[in-house]
Amino acid sequence: MADAPPAPDDTCLVVAGRKLMCTPEGGFPRVRDLPGGLDYVALGTLDGVAVWAVAGERGDTGEWRSWPALAGDLGEPLASLAGRALQVITWRHAHRYCGACTARLDDVPGEHARRCPDCELYVPMQLSPAVLVAIRRGDELLLVRHSYGPTELWALVAGFLEAGESLEQAVRREVREEVGLELGELTYFGSQPWAMSGPGVVLAGFTAECADPRAEPVIDGRELTQARWFALDALPAELPPAYSISRWLIDATVKH
Repeated sequence: MADAPPAPDDTCLVVAGRKLMCTPEGGFPRVRDLPGGLDYVALGTLDGVAVWAVAGERGDTGEWRSWPALAGDLGEPLASLAGRALQVITWRHAHRYCGACTARLDDVPGEHARRCPDCELYVPMQLSPAVLVAIRRGDELLLVRHSYGPTELWALVAGFLEAGESLEQAVRREVREEVGLELGELTYFGSQPWAMSGPGVVLAGFTAECADPRAEPVIDGRELTQARWFALDALPAELPPAYSISRWLIDATVKH
C-alpha cells in the first residue's frame, strides 16, 4: 500500500455493492473526477499510473457494471486490479468493527489490515482458498453443472478448503463428495484470485486422471445437477468465460 496520497490523474476503481463504476467511455474515473474526502486504498500501478480503490454509492454518476461483465472486456492486468478493488472494498465494509469488543477498527499503515484501538485485536484481510480440478478419463473430460451461480455452464468440480486440509486433500474430498470418483496423481496447474465469490477468494487449479477408467460420476444431488464425460474434441459450447482459471484448465486439457 502506498504512502503518498492519490494524484489527480491516478486511476480510481469505485465500488458499490458488487459493482464497479465506469465512465461513459467504458473506462474508469480519475481521482480528479471524484469528490474530495474519500478513503482511498492503494492497489498498485498500471503503465506507471497509480490505481486506487474507494467505496462509492450506487447513486453516484456513472455506469455500474459487475466484475464478470468487465473482466471479459478489460484484459490483464486491469481485470485483476478491478477484481482486487472489489475484494478489498467488500472486506473493508464487512470489517469496520472489532469482533471482540465492538470498537471501530483502525487501518494498519502499509497493510490490508485493521487493528482495534481498544483491545488491540489484529484483523488482516484473510484469504479463502478453494480448489478446482480438470479430471480426465483417457480422451474424455469430466464436466459438471452446479445448482448455484451460472447453472447453464458446464464447469469443473470445485470447492473450498476445510480446516486442516491441504490443497490436494481438498481436491480428493470434493471429487469424492460431489461425483463419487477417486483420482490418480494430482498435478498443480496454477491459481487465480476470484472476485465473484467474495473477498479474499483464491482458486488453485489441478489436473488429474480418474483412477478407474470405467467409473461413471454419481452426483451428490445438492451442489451439482449434472455430471458427464465429454470427448475432448466434442465439448459443449456452454463453458466458463475465457478470463477464468476454469476455462484455462479446460483449454489446456484439450491441447495436452
